[in-house]
Amino acid sequence: MLRMNKDSFVFSKKSSKSFHTVWKAPSNIALVKYWGKYGVQLPKNPSISFTLSNCVTTTEVSFSPNDKKKYPTFEFYFNKNERKDFHPKINQFFEYILPYFPILEDHHMVISSINSFPHSSGIASSASAMAALALCVVDFEKQFHPELGEQDFFKKASFLARLGSGSASRSIKGPLTLWGKSPAFRDSSDLYAIPFDSGIHKIFKTYCDTILIVDKEKKQVSSSVGHKLMQEHPFAENRFDQANRNCEFLKSVLKTGDIERFIEITESEALTLHSMMMTSSPRYLLMKPNTLNIINRVWEYRFETNTPIGFTLDAGANVHLLYPAIESEKVITFIKSELLDYCQSGQFIQDRVGQGAKKM
Repeated sequence: MLRMNKDSFVFSKKSSKSFHTVWKAPSNIALVKYWGKYGVQLPKNPSISFTLSNCVTTTEVSFSPNDKKKYPTFEFYFNKNERKDFHPKINQFFEYILPYFPILEDHHMVISSINSFPHSSGIASSASAMAALALCVVDFEKQFHPELGEQDFFKKASFLARLGSGSASRSIKGPLTLWGKSPAFRDSSDLYAIPFDSGIHKIFKTYCDTILIVDKEKKQVSSSVGHKLMQEHPFAENRFDQANRNCEFLKSVLKTGDIERFIEITESEALTLHSMMMTSSPRYLLMKPNTLNIINRVWEYRFETNTPIGFTLDAGANVHLLYPAIESEKVITFIKSELLDYCQSGQFIQDRVGQGAKKM
């Protein structure tokens, strides 16, 4: 197994080999939120997420020798269209990972990526995209490093994915992942996410996440900017302490199957995340009026029917409804009869907890 330090992720072999691979990586929804970072994509607090099943990015990469350049070159296609506006983000990713993969200096890459859900609308599309790309890169390495075992393969992919998007570290494995050093988790690390499913109550292994699309347009303020604003935030340290406590609380809840406490923690985390945005300097608001309409109606419905349905939010306007699989029929009926008017063009995505990335 790889040692838990940065040097263990360096791959310095030189080669002029061509290679082609395709990986599918899921989005994830954080239950305890990561907000604020230090160094190169390292979290100021640990986070726990559900890996999703249907919200995925499928990325295909062809590697070919390129002896004329001393820096990775690439073409990028999104949904079959060439998109040079994505180049700065990908260039930064390669800049970050090059010390660990100098072999990329001698290669040209053709990258083609397809999403099954709206991009840049607060459904963690950067997480699934960077996770899929990282998996393709590590798969390329494995051709020269066959002794790389499965556990180390995915650990390294999480390490690299983190350099592209922090939350991407949590989009490698499932059903639940933790990223960030936490006293409650023995093997936790800021460098990569760790999966955990042993001792998890069975109800959470099939949990549902229905995403109500309130606004599928690109966010006005990116998550990268939001993280930077935590550096001078007056409530930052209290928030980091709260997240650490909630990771410990949620670990216990996930084992016991205490859904009421699960809802309490995840809804509090969602609202705290957005309160940090609203109290940043400059302050900003990503929730929309219909986000609040949905939240209020969910609270009313839960009180009226005693249905164990809760919500969480990512850094955007869309609402994730979380509930046990056994409640699916009832909840979908509720959504279709009472919540569709709050969704953009009546759109929602039916999803559930998944098992992580797959090679295609």
